Amino acid sequence: MTRNEAEIKLKRIFEFEKFYDEQWQTIDMLLRGERTLLIEKTGYGKSLCFQFPATQFDGITIIFSPLIALMRDQVNTLNKKGISAKYINSEQLPEENSQVMQDAINGKVKILYIAPERQENQEWVEATRNMNLSMIVIDEAHTISVWGHDFRPAFRRIINLVQLLPQKLPVLATTATATKRVQADIEQQISGNLTTIRGNLLRENFNLFVIETKSEDEKLLWLAENLKNFSGTGLLYTGTRVNTEIYARWFDFMGIKTTNYNAGLDGETRKEIEKGLMNNKWKCVVSTNALGMGIDKPDIRFIIHTQIPASPIHYYQEIGRAGRDGEKTFIILFYNSKQDENGIQEDYKLPKAFVDGGRPNINKYQKVINALKQEPLGERQLMKKTNLKQTQIRVIKADLIEQGIIREVKYDKSKKYEYRYDAPELNTVKFDELRNSKLKDLDSMVDYVFTKEPRMKFLCEYLGDNPPVKFENCDNSKYKKRTVQPDKSTVNKLIEFRETYFPILEVKSNNSNIANGVASSYYGVSNVGIALHRCKYENGGAFPDFLLKLTLKAFRKTFGNQHFDLIVYVPPTDSGDLVRNFAEKISSVLKIPISHKLVKQRETQQQKAFHNGYLKRDNVRGAFNYTEPNEITNKNILLIDDIFDSGATIIEIGKLMTNFGTKTIIPLVIARTVGGDI
Repeated sequence: MTRNEAEIKLKRIFEFEKFYDEQWQTIDMLLRGERTLLIEKTGYGKSLCFQFPATQFDGITIIFSPLIALMRDQVNTLNKKGISAKYINSEQLPEENSQVMQDAINGKVKILYIAPERQENQEWVEATRNMNLSMIVIDEAHTISVWGHDFRPAFRRIINLVQLLPQKLPVLATTATATKRVQADIEQQISGNLTTIRGNLLRENFNLFVIETKSEDEKLLWLAENLKNFSGTGLLYTGTRVNTEIYARWFDFMGIKTTNYNAGLDGETRKEIEKGLMNNKWKCVVSTNALGMGIDKPDIRFIIHTQIPASPIHYYQEIGRAGRDGEKTFIILFYNSKQDENGIQEDYKLPKAFVDGGRPNINKYQKVINALKQEPLGERQLMKKTNLKQTQIRVIKADLIEQGIIREVKYDKSKKYEYRYDAPELNTVKFDELRNSKLKDLDSMVDYVFTKEPRMKFLCEYLGDNPPVKFENCDNSKYKKRTVQPDKSTVNKLIEFRETYFPILEVKSNNSNIANGVASSYYGVSNVGIALHRCKYENGGAFPDFLLKLTLKAFRKTFGNQHFDLIVYVPPTDSGDLVRNFAEKISSVLKIPISHKLVKQRETQQQKAFHNGYLKRDNVRGAFNYTEPNEITNKNILLIDDIFDSGATIIEIGKLMTNFGTKTIIPLVIARTVGGDI
């Protein structure tokens, strides 16, 4: 097929007039049955490079993509053009995914998107053997490289499939963010007669700024005064889920229409927020980096980071979601350069913690190996045996499988892992090499903050691109530096916000009469945590009066109009009468009777000793009793505790009281931990 012939079909099917030169070069190679790696900037039109040839092949094209939002958008668009496209991912019911697989086998699907994790499903493995495959596409191909900024162990299995394919079956890998090292790794993995096309990564419509601060409050203040001045809609990225909530609530307090988004939200809520973003419902969406990947919105006018990403590669990927229409777009990065007593800059700590936590320490690998030496175990069983978090278990499993130390096996219908008794010793050299590489990437991100050269030049060169242009699109070249100089009225507003913002405790469920409660503050973002720690663990005496006043303020704002029959408090593990005395003070102020009848009927350990939800729940399951249950039948109970972490203790007490006929249980605590996750 000539380019002219292809562009006639392009106009008829996709309503585009012409291919870019590198698009046609890629498509021409695929039509000839070649393997190609395409590295092009976000918004370039990489998807057309596989969608067009897919329409020309007789069989099915399979596209491996980690981006569920992208799957959804592209499948809808393709179907509107009369192209039979479907997807397989966790958003659909198992029955729906099975039907899609059967349709693919029966030749009813032209383009099939699939999440790479689905390859662990045996039904999928069997189905691929019966499909008429025409092309394999690996979208976001940096995810198959251990050196990539978003490496996912499950994605390596794509390569197992690719290596089984005939050499003349076309394979396309695409990414917008691959350093030369990542590029070489992808090339080596896909192997065969592979051609790499690397485009120009320069985004000329970007205007890049870095704003140095000396506190988190300075970020909030600058944004309150300046966010409304940006045109259009944008994204604001924070480092943690908690911060998405804090920033969104602050903006709401200041009358700026925003919402927060993170991976902890349910699927339907995430869809609604994505839809609202597309329709410019808010000035900005405050999110972790869970949002943006695959969102096909060309007119995102600004992207702001309140926390440095882990590397310039991450940063380029995330800001690449903006300004795809080529219009002027603002890119702003905050950096808190204040140093602690050890000389470490504040905004260096969080990404450094992510790097340190990315690979569990060797003792945790040994825990898993020792557990599997005793018996084959499933993922949940491993978590209980080892007291490790799910994310840690999954990283360790993938590494041990790759090194041939354990293997995945089927027991009845369940999946387990067993130790291989001919296994080699655990090789940790690569772990150390990878960690050092990631720390070097993080240091390069800090270099970006303090560089004196044009910022886009810095990013392009880091990614292995050297565009021959003069850069004049940042605060190091053409534009004035931006600083934080807030009005006193804004500072006073922030003080008021701090005294009226109270975190919600989301514990409501269908099988309990417990309702969502409230905390007076977050443990890790104020002096509240310092005071609690001193009292609980340093013999600091009773909780100070300022905690009582703040907790009462949280109660009155949230539940001041509700009637409560009784105050009950969580019995201690080993902190003595701290919570009891605190609850008695609340009872005295609110004039609500207090009960001492909630007791422990067996010993428990401190919840902080456990690192996953299964063990936290096991620790408190059946641990409590109410000695006079008639006292709480059909009553509204205010349940007092000091710290809310996983919520397992309060949820367990809620179930107990529900069984005794309690009408409503509402928790009130002093602080919610920053990492608390039910």
